[in-house]
Amino acid sequence: MPKRTVFFVSDQTGVTAETMGHSLLTQFEGLAFRAVTLPFIATPEKAAEARARIDATADAEGEPPIVFSTLIKDELRDEVKAARGVFLDFFDAFLAPLEAALGVKSSHAAGRAHGMADIASYTARINATNFAIANDDGTQTREYAQADVILVGVSRSGKTPTCLYMALQYGIYAANYPLTEDDLEAGQLPAVLARYQAKLYGLTIRPERLREIRHERRPNSRYASAQQVAFEVRSAEALFQRLGIPCLDTTLCSVEEIGSRIMHATGIERRLRP
Repeated sequence: MPKRTVFFVSDQTGVTAETMGHSLLTQFEGLAFRAVTLPFIATPEKAAEARARIDATADAEGEPPIVFSTLIKDELRDEVKAARGVFLDFFDAFLAPLEAALGVKSSHAAGRAHGMADIASYTARINATNFAIANDDGTQTREYAQADVILVGVSRSGKTPTCLYMALQYGIYAANYPLTEDDLEAGQLPAVLARYQAKLYGLTIRPERLREIRHERRPNSRYASAQQVAFEVRSAEALFQRLGIPCLDTTLCSVEEIGSRIMHATGIERRLRP
């Protein structure tokens, strides 16, 4: 399948361009894309380099690449826009209508979306991330009283990336605990989790997908066997249902969707401003 090159161009990290661009590209099924991020395009020289790279790609592939941009400064945006690509500028699309509606000109200040202007939010994000790392995979449980949510589920069901995402995106104190074979055979929660049952949220996954993930980690092992995977998923789901622990199937969900669904289902309030 031929791939269409997509550039994400930004005067900062490129996270905004990547997030919004990928959201749009998911609507085009059956197409393959090669993603190239060009971050920190903050000078005329860098903009010229970006333009040259986009033009070179157009020449090599025989068709214009897609260019998603979040460049703020007009001179930088104009330089990249002149490249032989399909230029899609997110800020240009929305700032003008907002200026008209609000009756105020935008500052055109670079770096506001992911900067450190709000020190309180930045500190909350760091503290939440440190909490998620310290309380990952049941390594220690003495801080569970501080947790906003504790994700439980079998190994490789998506607990760790979801905790980190919720910490970074929402400032949520999220811990996670893996249900072991002994826990599942006993058919009950470990004592350390039982006292915090109101904070628990279960993650599950289809056995066939879990087997694929585990096979990549430990090929041809009992850990990745169809029998073991089926037993763990079945037992965990039965435990969640019997104890009334809310649960989400993560098989077809991105980490962003998992985090958002947990926030919506639990009613936990985010600590970080959108």
